[in-house]
Amino acid sequence: MTNTTATSTDIRPFRIEVAQAELDDLMARLARTRLPQPAPSDDWQTGTPNGYLREAVDAWREFDWRAAEARINAFPHFVTEIDGQPIQFIHVRSEHPGATPLLLAHTYPGSSVDYLDLIELLVDPVAHGGNAEDAFDVVIPDAPGYGFSNPVTEPGWTTARVARAYDELMRRLGYAEYGIHGSDNGAMVARELGLLNPEGFLGLHVLQLFSFPSGDPAEFERLEPQDYAGLEHMQWFQSVGGYNTMNASRPQTVAVGLSDSPIGLLAYSELFNNFGNGTSLVPLEKIILEVSVNWFANAAAGMSRSYFDNARVEAEPLVNAAPTGVAVFKDDFQTIRVFAERDNSNIVHWSRFEEGGHFAALERPELVAGDIRAFFAALRA
Repeated sequence: MTNTTATSTDIRPFRIEVAQAELDDLMARLARTRLPQPAPSDDWQTGTPNGYLREAVDAWREFDWRAAEARINAFPHFVTEIDGQPIQFIHVRSEHPGATPLLLAHTYPGSSVDYLDLIELLVDPVAHGGNAEDAFDVVIPDAPGYGFSNPVTEPGWTTARVARAYDELMRRLGYAEYGIHGSDNGAMVARELGLLNPEGFLGLHVLQLFSFPSGDPAEFERLEPQDYAGLEHMQWFQSVGGYNTMNASRPQTVAVGLSDSPIGLLAYSELFNNFGNGTSLVPLEKIILEVSVNWFANAAAGMSRSYFDNARVEAEPLVNAAPTGVAVFKDDFQTIRVFAERDNSNIVHWSRFEEGGHFAALERPELVAGDIRAFFAALRA
């Protein structure tokens, strides 16, 4: 990975250039993979199964990283320092005049490559059946500790701090106004920007609002049948999402194995498979791309520590009053509107989609792009 030396506030070109020695090392590690003793039933019930991992190892050894690297580098990449932290980002300006500046905030365990399939859809809507007035300039950072925004220089990179850094990034790029789209960790950062609501902030479009029951019986009286299904999904996720507890309590311990074993990193990224419940639409090739980026960036520790930092925040619940749009995908976390409207007072757009899941930008990018366009078009109306 290369960039030029400059002052801390400069924006410098950046290219992902993995040394051949690093690529050879990855291949050697994959060739020496030692899988665990299999579970009595080699399925997803107890975690990532050996059968899947054998397939993944074979596919990873055949994966053309150089072609993937070229595709990533086809978009302009930059790096700058904000609050003492290097932040790497993609920045693509639309050729359509008056394009809306839009920051795309990625998931866990993802990075800026979450959004490669969205860039052209957003930057050039005319080429994809849309209108010129729906064009966006897109900015896609790797969050501190994720992807190539490494190493993390100091503790305390909570979602609120990331939100402030992203606002500084957009100002540094010369944007007086902008909006944000986010999913998963990126959705939480987007909501923090809504709470911050800086001058010129247009609004947030997210795939999840993580609002939960307060205990008030009146809330449950307003629930619809589909909301109870959403509550069941929350309970299921808590039963399988053990990485939340590990990352929030012993991030450096778990990062040792993830940083030393590529197949360990892939297994720990089972969220891409929706924990193997059969609903994920993310192709294995895209999962391998995501995990390859995190491997070459040695990002496991930074990603895990972001949970640790957030788990130690003590803050009073605040209501987000910025214009907010929500897109709920069938096999994703089911945002429950009664709870969401309690915590977000200005929800102006709500969509449901009958296909797609937690990584909708990787699964159904055209649906995500279309809903982003619809939200910001409504704000302009």
